[in-house]
Amino acid sequence: MKLTILGGGGVRMPAFVRSVLAGQPAAFDEICLLEPDATRRATTGRLARELAAVFGRPGTVTLTEDAAQAFTGADYVFSAIRVGGDRGRVIDEQVALRRGIVGQETTGPGGGAMALRTIPVVLAYCDLLSKCSPGAILINFTNPAGLITQAISAQGKVKAVGVCDTPSGTIRDLTRYLDLEGAYVSAGYSGLNHLGWVTSFTADGTELLPELLGRFDELARSVKQFGPFDPSEVRRVGALPTEYVYYYYDSRRYIDGVAKAGASRGQDVLALNEELMTALGRAFANGGVHEAWTAYSTLLGVRRDTYMRTDTEGDNGQAAARAERAARGQVPIGAERIGGYEGLALRVIDGLSGREPGNVIVNTRNGDTIDFLEPDDVVEIPARVDAAGLTSLGPQPELPMSARALVEAVKGYERGIVAAAVAADADLAAVALAQHPLVPGITAARELLADYREQHGEHLAYLR
Repeated sequence: MKLTILGGGGVRMPAFVRSVLAGQPAAFDEICLLEPDATRRATTGRLARELAAVFGRPGTVTLTEDAAQAFTGADYVFSAIRVGGDRGRVIDEQVALRRGIVGQETTGPGGGAMALRTIPVVLAYCDLLSKCSPGAILINFTNPAGLITQAISAQGKVKAVGVCDTPSGTIRDLTRYLDLEGAYVSAGYSGLNHLGWVTSFTADGTELLPELLGRFDELARSVKQFGPFDPSEVRRVGALPTEYVYYYYDSRRYIDGVAKAGASRGQDVLALNEELMTALGRAFANGGVHEAWTAYSTLLGVRRDTYMRTDTEGDNGQAAARAERAARGQVPIGAERIGGYEGLALRVIDGLSGREPGNVIVNTRNGDTIDFLEPDDVVEIPARVDAAGLTSLGPQPELPMSARALVEAVKGYERGIVAAAVAADADLAAVALAQHPLVPGITAARELLADYREQHGEHLAYLR
């Protein structure tokens, strides 16, 4: 099998490739990294390629800037691109934050701007993929993952599924919290990408959601992702929110936190990634793959350790994270559990290839799973994945009324953003932004869009 990674020079790709080679070394005959940027090909791309030799699979990882070459013969394509790069993310955040509005890369106006400049690029790649490898399946992690998957699905040229590890990570954390590792755990879950709720949680047939809601004060102290939520609000809603719902439930705290920290998450990530590229170049010049892996793993670890810290605590936490990582010294290249979105992507591939069917939570066509949305809407739901494809596990427990209202509003915004991007219509884009619950009306939406168009330049020049 051939796996092509669109955005193959991304900073997380060496870790993904390493996980595949360490955990499933025979899964792919070729892992082709498609990366147009020369600097990334020479740093993160080179690291991924040299890791293959460390695991006894030299030549398995290939590197190209030619999309047609990368797509030809591909069975699966993993999409993880960022149009406009890390600087584009900073613009997305700052344009909103200057107006006292949530500025986050996937949620609110920042997510809208990211989608508007990403959709035309992704759809062009899908058009080419449909010609080079018509049977290939695209696994989308390009953010905003649900919205981009909606655009791909509406285009209809390739089969696609969106992946995000937030829901499965939430269920795993709840299982550990209740010490249920040996039990048969089942969870009800539904919503949209970065806007979902756990609506049922059973162990060996016993419903435990009421207990989790009743103990939410303790749960919030024990499980990091629940820490930012107000226990009384969560109990009133009646379902457990996933971490990105925080931006809707406590947007003021987020805005105050960024102001206190003095920099947004995007600004921190930009600096970390630039540091990582420099460190990789230096390591390759002075040493080899093992030195490069230590530099890479240390800085990527700092990024992971400080995830959402600025947004929820007003302090990026880098000083402590750097000290802890530096104390580890040289980081060995060895096998680790494949987790995160990498693990989810591989579980989807294992199911679709018939090697290991199973249940996953993914972004896919709604059908009749969420009854208040359209059948063609892309939603985040539990599904069975096997050689026949993806099949919804059926209707989930009802979302609470307040959650339903948010999902309906955000899905209306998502439909509008896709329509605006396809029509290249700036006015439609502004109207779509105004539908988002975090945007205070059409006047603000038009101001935001005008600012985004000016600052993103060529990436939004197609809007008329």
